[in-house]
Order: sequence, then C-alpha cells, then structure tokens
Amino acid sequence: MNAKEYIKYLLSVESYSFSLEEISKSTKKNDVSLKFELARLIKKKEIVNLRKGYYLIIPPRYSGMGNLPVELYVDKLFDYLKRKYYLGLFSAAKFYGAGHQQSQRDYIITEKPKLNTVKKNGADIKFFTIANWPENNIVSKKSDAGTFKVSSPVLTALDLIHHQNKLGGMNRILTVVEELAEEIDAKDLPELLKWYPYKSTLQRFGFLMEKIGAEKTLINLVRNHLAREKYFPVLLSPKADRKAGAVDNIWKVDVNIKLESDL
Repeated sequence: MNAKEYIKYLLSVESYSFSLEEISKSTKKNDVSLKFELARLIKKKEIVNLRKGYYLIIPPRYSGMGNLPVELYVDKLFDYLKRKYYLGLFSAAKFYGAGHQQSQRDYIITEKPKLNTVKKNGADIKFFTIANWPENNIVSKKSDAGTFKVSSPVLTALDLIHHQNKLGGMNRILTVVEELAEEIDAKDLPELLKWYPYKSTLQRFGFLMEKIGAEKTLINLVRNHLAREKYFPVLLSPKADRKAGAVDNIWKVDVNIKLESDL
C-alpha cells in the first residue's frame, strides 16, 4: 500500500488526518520514500503538513479553502499529542449560534506546556494553555469524523471574559457573550460554580449579565456564590498599570471602558 492508497482508505472511514508514524506503520515504507510521496501530495494540495509529523487530508469539497474545519481532526490530533483539550472561545461560541464575531482563526484550550500558534497552509490555530483544568463544563459534540470536545456555553463566556485582552478587548467579545447568555441553562452554571477558580472573572461575568438583562436566576446564582466569598474591586477591562478605583455596584467592578455592543 502506498501513501495515496492509505489516505484514500482513511477518507473512506471518515478520518481526515494522520501522523507520520501512523502512515509509516500502515504502508511499511521507509522514511525517505514515504516523505517523498507525502511531499508530492502536499504539492498537489491533497494534504497539508499541519505541524511536524502530522498531516491533514484535504478532500475535494474543502480544496477551495485549502484547510479543514477543526472539528474534523482536533480529537485525533490531541489523541496523538496525548493531551487534554477543548475547542474554546470564538471557536466554541459558533456551535451555540453565537457567531456574531466570525473568526477565521481556530481557538483550542489545552494543558501546559504551551503549543506554538499554527499559521500556515490555510490553517490558523491559536492555543491557550491553562493551569486549572475544568472539572466540568466540557461537552462532546458530533462531526463527520466522530466526536470532539467543546466548552459549554457558560465556560465559553467565562473564557472569553478571562482572556479578553488577548482577543481584542472587551468590546470585541461583548456581543458574543450576550448571545451565549441565552444558551446558558440552569445546570451549566451551577456545575461551573463548583470548581471555577477565578473570582475576578466571575465578578465581570455577573456585572455583564446584569447589564445585558440576562435571566435573574443566572444573575442570582453568581451573586449568591460570590456572597460566600471574599472578593475585591476589579477593573472591567484589566490594565497592567492601573488598579480598580471606587465602585458603585454589588459586583465591585470598576467600569473603566465604554461598553459598545452590536446587538
């Protein structure tokens, strides 16, 4: 079996990516001849070298974009990397209909150590590493290639708020957070409150939920949770060179920017 035949087999079983080790084992070819075959397929744009030793298969229906939807290969990729992951931020939001800020970039949350951004061959993936891995609020969704992991609506909203400065600022994420608020159910938020460690992000979340007129049940859950904790004033939009000043709301959020939503 040559590389092209093996790739054809993978597509027949709805598998859209492979590692060099995997194809080497299946074709029983030496590295030199196999890499020559793969280089030829890359030149023909039938496959893409996503990262060292890992390739995406580009079937005809995706040849125009020269890339694959991330949900078709992310689970297999992270199984190969032997790491936990979930699709998060704007990439997760689109699965809940919160796609107002459409992004061509894919966002993946994973464990440390940090992975470098991938930006080549049509792929654009930004990796965020976190120290406190979620105990809940990661859900499985189905794609043509099987299942993949994605943050729940409330974890997606909290992640967007927490990483706002790396995503273009509060006003870039605000509309998406508003849209996500409609998808948060009575089970999603209580599960998150059992483990979520960042009080300042919960303060900002509670403030925003109240500001946009989200369901009172959700607002009260966050308020009651914080009432049992000691929490201090925070800036709505964190700034390294500035501390929160006087606050006049129960969330102790210093509103240091003008909020501008597109909804």
